[in-house]
Amino acid sequence: MARTPQDDPKTQALRQTGTLNLRPQDVHDELFEEREFFDSRDLVQVKYEMLRRVSKEGHSISQAAVSFGFSRPSFYQAQTAFGTSGLAGLVPQKRGPKQGHKLTPEILESVREAQAEAAEVRPAALTQMVQERFGVTVHPRTIERALLRDQKKRR
Repeated sequence: MARTPQDDPKTQALRQTGTLNLRPQDVHDELFEEREFFDSRDLVQVKYEMLRRVSKEGHSISQAAVSFGFSRPSFYQAQTAFGTSGLAGLVPQKRGPKQGHKLTPEILESVREAQAEAAEVRPAALTQMVQERFGVTVHPRTIERALLRDQKKRR
């Protein structure tokens, strides 16, 4: 029985690392179509080859972007990332804040104190208190997660 792309080990590994090209069918470069080594599912390899075609083989940016399934702005982003960080710069990064950036240590301390005074105080009430004292709007779930992180650290 033939393997489907979903249960191919390489596809799984690429998906797990966040480097799976979601549009491999848009890659029309001859190397990717003719040689087995070149895998259009590997986003890092596709971006690197696109950059190499322009810098080493003199292809135009527009031509390279189209044949590798990218836009010109995406080419420039990849070029900047590669120039700054090398191959690691071509690996997609998770977007957005990594933690509750609104909850400063001062706000967290105030939340902890309020919870210590009345253990049954609800996150919605804590949210209101943060808004009134600090002028910062946070979601009740943000406070719940921060307090859970604190509990885990204390174990």
